[in-house]
Amino acid sequence: MHTDITVLENLVAVHLSVNIWSARRKLVPSDFDINNTGTNLPPEELASLGSKRVCNPVDLRVFGTLKSRATTLLDRNGVRFLGGWALPEDRIDEVQAELENIASEFLREKAVFLDRYDDAVRDWIRTNPGWESIIANSVVSADYVRSRFGFAWQMFRVQTPAVRDDSPDSVVNTGLDDAVSGLGQTLFGEIAKAATETWYKSFMGKSEVTRKALSPLRTMYRKLTGLSFVEPRVTPVADLLSTAFSAVGKKGHIMGPTLVMLQGLVSLLRDPEALLAHAQSMLDGRNPDDILDGFRGLASHVLPDQAELTDIQEEELCLQDDDDLPMAPLPVGPQLDSLGLW
Repeated sequence: MHTDITVLENLVAVHLSVNIWSARRKLVPSDFDINNTGTNLPPEELASLGSKRVCNPVDLRVFGTLKSRATTLLDRNGVRFLGGWALPEDRIDEVQAELENIASEFLREKAVFLDRYDDAVRDWIRTNPGWESIIANSVVSADYVRSRFGFAWQMFRVQTPAVRDDSPDSVVNTGLDDAVSGLGQTLFGEIAKAATETWYKSFMGKSEVTRKALSPLRTMYRKLTGLSFVEPRVTPVADLLSTAFSAVGKKGHIMGPTLVMLQGLVSLLRDPEALLAHAQSMLDGRNPDDILDGFRGLASHVLPDQAELTDIQEEELCLQDDDDLPMAPLPVGPQLDSLGLW
């Protein structure tokens, strides 16, 4: 799989820089009454003391949440590239607007935290009786804490340097060409990871799911359509998802052969090698409906006969919901019998 360097004409690189004060300070020997206890510390060449928290980490949790929101936004719209993301040009305005919203919320939360910073430290000291001096001796000023917060991003275009192919400087292009050539592989890998998470949360072991289970699949579809120019086989995969959405219908819970079809599709998305093979077959003329019909044909192998369900089982089936089942270890590989489909 090789992505041509010309795709850079349709991509904008984004680098996200979010700094969050750790509220940690280094432990030092003076924090402990070593002389009175007779304790000997190893030399610094051998080992070093750890760190201590000078503020409740709960007070800082919101900043990590906002950083995750920004990262998720970029993951949904772009593909990892050069330590950041490569986004399709037509998504930039939308992503920029949402990043601005997150940044504004980050600044508001920063102001709220700094306004109560002194109280937060005092509360943390009271919460840890007996260790007051260790905390108090390492408290930093609010101005220092203010300088440790930041939320910024940079958007830029990446271009190859203009050098002759026979020039010694042509090696400058090598690293960039390698990074671009792997974009397709990175994209399918990210789809596989998202599909695995979707399988684990919404489809594994289910006999019925709500329509909420379609949401992550729609996110994958939107990502694929935005980056369809990265690799020729991206568009067939998006078409496969679109065909599946049309087959599900507009309302109601999803069960029976339709659910098995979606489970087969998610299992396929989790396997990049098999997915590429199916995408190539669609480029060669295979109808996406044929692939989905093959998944539906698995229903008789994986679904119990409804007539054999007891009243209790039927009641449990009706009550079942996406978020109510306990988590289990991630399964490895497709969870449906392939019957030659992958």
